[in-house]
Amino acid sequence: MKIAIIGAGFTGLSAAYQLTKKGHSVTIFEKDLLPGGLAIGYQEKKWAWSLEKHYHHWFTNDKFILSLAKELGHKILVKTPKTSIYLDNEIHQLDSPLALLKFNKLTLAERLQMAATLALLRYNPFWKPLEKINALSILPRAMGQRAWKMIWEPQLRNKMGEYSDEISLVFFWTRVSKRTTSLAYPAGGFLSFAQKIVKATEEKGGKFYFNTEIKSITENEDGRITIKTGKKTETFDKAIVTLPSFLFLKLTPQLPDEYKNKLVRLRGLGATDLVLRLKKPFLPDNTYWLSICEKDSRVLVVVEHTNIMDKKNYNNEHLVYIGNYPKTDDPKFTMTKEELLKYYDPVLKRLNPDYKKNLIGYELFKAPFAQPIVPTNYSKLIPPMKTPLKNVFLANIEQVYPWDRGTNYAVELGQKVARLIEKNS
Repeated sequence: MKIAIIGAGFTGLSAAYQLTKKGHSVTIFEKDLLPGGLAIGYQEKKWAWSLEKHYHHWFTNDKFILSLAKELGHKILVKTPKTSIYLDNEIHQLDSPLALLKFNKLTLAERLQMAATLALLRYNPFWKPLEKINALSILPRAMGQRAWKMIWEPQLRNKMGEYSDEISLVFFWTRVSKRTTSLAYPAGGFLSFAQKIVKATEEKGGKFYFNTEIKSITENEDGRITIKTGKKTETFDKAIVTLPSFLFLKLTPQLPDEYKNKLVRLRGLGATDLVLRLKKPFLPDNTYWLSICEKDSRVLVVVEHTNIMDKKNYNNEHLVYIGNYPKTDDPKFTMTKEELLKYYDPVLKRLNPDYKKNLIGYELFKAPFAQPIVPTNYSKLIPPMKTPLKNVFLANIEQVYPWDRGTNYAVELGQKVARLIEKNS
């Protein structure tokens, strides 16, 4: 079969690799200059490795992407970094049962109650009943009111904003049940790994067109699919679209209104990541991941990448992400990097009063869709991979449910849609 894939994120790369292994003729179109999607990387001149524009890592139980890395012979590094929260102007390590028991901001009874709730979420294998439960209807009582108000509610509201009251308990279950103490990372960065998949796919006959934006996807009378770019028009037997649903709608005017109305109901948040390059460490205690537990915080999370990966790979610079998930119509999403640094500065100075003295440079990266909103009974909203256009298949970030976004599930989804295409050939 002659198959088109729209998007060279890890879903598209995974599908392309699987289909070329089966002998199909595959062409991948990507509007960016490089592969990787939300995990796309960039590289400063003196760095040996690339860095993701938006922070990424793997858990050690991310079997789909780790298996693919093993198959392709890509080296994986496993580290056990420190995860902490920022509360009452202090950093508190909170990444294990022992760390929780030592957390003196709560009484022993409150710590035990919170630990019991986390254990129930972590070891419960059944997610389906949980999606019917609104998180705010049960977690404050289950965690304990003080623990909820102190640690969990600020993070939820700072990330989800106006959607906070809608979020399903599955959203929390995913984060607790999947998390591992140790984390994995591909040597060279995610871009290096994505490029290895590209190379392996090309060796099996796959074709990649980067810096190529799709203008339209049309179903012909004979059922074949015409893909139009700004440079050429080509026809295929099948097409896989890995773009977010709202972008898929823009490319396919032939879709029936009933289907369009269902996709419109899917909502999401964008992402902004300000990456600081520093001469010295930013966080004082070697924390990798710092969640800000303050009401209406300007900063959601601080991720010091070089507290998990050696700074020697980045010309001995210390690299720090300042992350948020605003909607695209939020003023923070439209700010320049200078404006955003100024906006974050009061929080950053509390964490490190001297950070500006050590600032080498900084970059701002934005994504219009990075976090699906997961309300109760979200499974009823998810579109199937088969679309009303017989030979067009949809495989995107909104379909990895019950799991949250992540390159591991992108690889799994790519494998699923590849199997589905072969089944429907």
